[in-house]
Amino acid sequence: MKKIVVLISGRGSNFEAILRVSREEAWAETCDARIAAVISNRPEAAGLEIARNAGIDAVALDHKAYPSREAFEEALAEVVDRYEPAAIVLAGFMRVLTEGFVSRYEGRILNIHPALLPLFPGLHTHERALEAGCRVHGSTVHFVSAVLDGGAIIGQAVVPVLPSDDADRLAARGLVLEHRLYPKCVRALVEGRVRLENGRTVMDDETARSLVLFG
Repeated sequence: MKKIVVLISGRGSNFEAILRVSREEAWAETCDARIAAVISNRPEAAGLEIARNAGIDAVALDHKAYPSREAFEEALAEVVDRYEPAAIVLAGFMRVLTEGFVSRYEGRILNIHPALLPLFPGLHTHERALEAGCRVHGSTVHFVSAVLDGGAIIGQAVVPVLPSDDADRLAARGLVLEHRLYPKCVRALVEGRVRLENGRTVMDDETARSLVLFG
């Protein structure tokens, strides 16, 4: 059974979406995969309770209890390694990971970013898209690299930017597609239909088409 570990810092709405789809599609039977653990750097994260209620291991690992970023990541890696995961999914995990941690799991760590990368890495993506006058906006699932929001792109979801939009409306519309896109990308990775080679994403045409959504 291929195991998936999810890292969160809050409620983890994308974790909930992946969990829901994994049940609807019976991943344990159809692709021999399951969410094995949810780990949060914030003990109060609501997503931990959601995991417990779903029968998934829920681990709180408070980053404030460690003297350095490296010490926290070493403890985090010890927990992650217990599960020997095929995929590590960042779902609202509000910590920038060091190059050492990322390289340890190269090709297995995914993140979702609320913009059409390489446009608008970093924060306040919806406001920046509106300020730039973009006609489309969206989200990107990518492999995590040492460069913030700079890893190889796996899939993207695109929404129109409407004249009536403000940042909140644009974000809400994009989130609906995020919840469809991320589970597709996670499944593609654990099934081996997507992989990282020499810093680039490799997949066939059929998979590539399935990992671009329009709303």
